[in-house]
Amino acid sequence: MPGSPSTPRASGGEAAALVTQAVDELARRLARSTVPPPAGSSDETGDARRRALVRLRVLAGVKQAVRHLEDQAALAAAASGAGYPEIGQAMSMSRQGARRRWPGLITSSTPRPTPHRTPRSS
Repeated sequence: MPGSPSTPRASGGEAAALVTQAVDELARRLARSTVPPPAGSSDETGDARRRALVRLRVLAGVKQAVRHLEDQAALAAAASGAGYPEIGQAMSMSRQGARRRWPGLITSSTPRPTPHRTPRSS
């Protein structure tokens, strides 16, 4: 899919909308499978509240999972030579924000690719 010339790429806003839709569908499915509706219940207000709270708990877990995945991706980016400015930009935050979020991620021991210099002709 990525790199396929015939596949149109979604803009940032379109991609965010697709992710939101996918996470919403996932959260609703997980909430339904986590706590099935009570049999024979006629308390609509209580059922709606219970469903909303279960969905909220599922979304809190999704947020925690996303945060963990962001940490892994930032570590991989740093290991491949990205600096705080690039990581911050990828996260829509400043370099300082990335540095506060992942202190010590970029160190002098972080492997950095060496630039390949083209020999100059005389």
